[in-house]
Amino acid sequence: MTDDRFDDDRFDVWAPNAKTLSLVLDDATVPMTPAAEGWWTPADPVDAPAVARYGYLIDGAETPVPDPRSRRQPDGVHGLSQTFDPATFAWTDSAWTGRQLAGGSIYELHIGTFTPEGTLDSAIERLDHLVELGIDFVEILPVNGFNGTHNWGYDGVLWYTVHEGYGGPEAYQRFVDACHARGLAVIQDVVYNHLGPSGNYLPMFGPYLHEASSNTWGSSINIDGDQSGHVRDYILDNVLMWLGEYHVDALRLDAVHALEDSTAVHLLEEMAAEVDVLSAHVGRPLSLIAEADMNDPTLITSREANGYGLTGQWSDDFHHAVHVAVTGETTGYYEDFDSLDALAKVLTEGFFHNGTYSSFRGRVHGRPIDTAKTPTWRLVVCNQNHDQIGNRAIGDRLSATLNEHQLALAAVLTLTSPFTPMLFMGEEWGATTPWQFFTSHPEPELGEATAKGRIAEFSRMGWDESVVPNPQDLSTFTDSKLNWSELYAGPDGAVGDGASSQHARLFALYRDLLALRRTHSALTDPRFGEVSIEFDGESRVFVLNRGDVSILLNLGEQSATLPVVGEPPLVLLKTQDAVSLTADELSLPGFSAAILGPDAA
Repeated sequence: MTDDRFDDDRFDVWAPNAKTLSLVLDDATVPMTPAAEGWWTPADPVDAPAVARYGYLIDGAETPVPDPRSRRQPDGVHGLSQTFDPATFAWTDSAWTGRQLAGGSIYELHIGTFTPEGTLDSAIERLDHLVELGIDFVEILPVNGFNGTHNWGYDGVLWYTVHEGYGGPEAYQRFVDACHARGLAVIQDVVYNHLGPSGNYLPMFGPYLHEASSNTWGSSINIDGDQSGHVRDYILDNVLMWLGEYHVDALRLDAVHALEDSTAVHLLEEMAAEVDVLSAHVGRPLSLIAEADMNDPTLITSREANGYGLTGQWSDDFHHAVHVAVTGETTGYYEDFDSLDALAKVLTEGFFHNGTYSSFRGRVHGRPIDTAKTPTWRLVVCNQNHDQIGNRAIGDRLSATLNEHQLALAAVLTLTSPFTPMLFMGEEWGATTPWQFFTSHPEPELGEATAKGRIAEFSRMGWDESVVPNPQDLSTFTDSKLNWSELYAGPDGAVGDGASSQHARLFALYRDLLALRRTHSALTDPRFGEVSIEFDGESRVFVLNRGDVSILLNLGEQSATLPVVGEPPLVLLKTQDAVSLTADELSLPGFSAAILGPDAA
């Protein structure tokens, strides 16, 4: 019988701010001694079991705090850390070759509200739904350690952990492995621009934060100040952990505009270079997708052309243009998108604000994309996502105000656009459940401050502040869980009740649109030059031409008739039965769309 205890450096920690440091290991306290560059190591070799609870006493404190690189927090972010060896998992994805972002489709989900149970294992049981839908990438909102039982995930304080309520790191490995077994790539949403308000002990260890710099969510991360090299390593090592040890295929980088970096080589550029090295080593594509409020193509410009070399970035301008086109809402940041010109510009130039005046910001915003050299798929677009739903006053989806036909128009615009489409969980069947902003801060004062802060945020959007749900109420969280019975009825998991089900019809439309993307190469053609637009602002008829495929949308209530010149094409898809094509004309009822083109190649 072999002894499972061994000597190692698992308990070394970077803590240049500490004057004294001790390791608490199970029931023992072990003195630590300074090493090079602010690192500390146990004064004597540690004889520790493979699985051990541990923490650190800093400067004579009586209560230990977790390891900044903790892999498990069984008792929450204020408790002791627990060792975890990811190499013990028996992966079955050795044949997985990954997926490129080009031509792909993304499905964004939140583990806690995707299923009634809110766990990674229960999410595995719903993966076949995504396969049937035709999804390529599953994007998971942040899963790292936060204080409380439920949270959006953007209040994380321990970036190397997986929230125990979701199942912990072993469940995460099972989820990624199960995705790969079904041909689904995994995108993990990560937050490197701030830390949550409760359970952040990093400043006790070292200068992880900028004392004189802050962003919307609190103190900025120190990636360019004194001793920032180790902080950058802390981030870069975390990137490589997800992509390497956990077999994740891509990372979505939250709000990179909040990463203040004055160094010659921006952290994002350094990150992209490290990921390229890892990609070459593991032999599969690895992607980095930025969320940015800058409309700056530098992010997705190659490093050879003096860009950062990221794979893709979100385009909120697309969302805003589609939202206004299908809802008519023009308050707040939607104001500049109040004509179909905005939608046409986004589809042909990538950004609407590309050096133009933004009335919401009160200044010129963005810069142009080089459409001759930039592939369209580098922009990730949607008509709904966690931010654009959850940051509304009552977390209302498009389904709360639009009818079935209008929801279909939003789907067609998104899934036939020249960009990489992303769906938000439940969108594909017109889920009626809201997705609200929810927290579970145990500290009453923090919960109260969060609730007041939410109300203050909505004044510029013209929303009724009196209806904003309290993020701390449990019902705000439970009401946001998907109701799968809207689509799947009965013990056999059958979809809806056939033609009478609005949810089933919308699901079928999304499935058919994703299938068209796979069978008609024009719909995944990455060239901006292959996109052209025709529209009539008065009748609200909008035509998007993608090579030999034309997408015709009637965004208005009144019926419209369009002449057909030459040989009539095939109707590849229509959103209403009343859509009709003859040798001479195409008839589009109000709020309808048709896709015309040749047979699949």
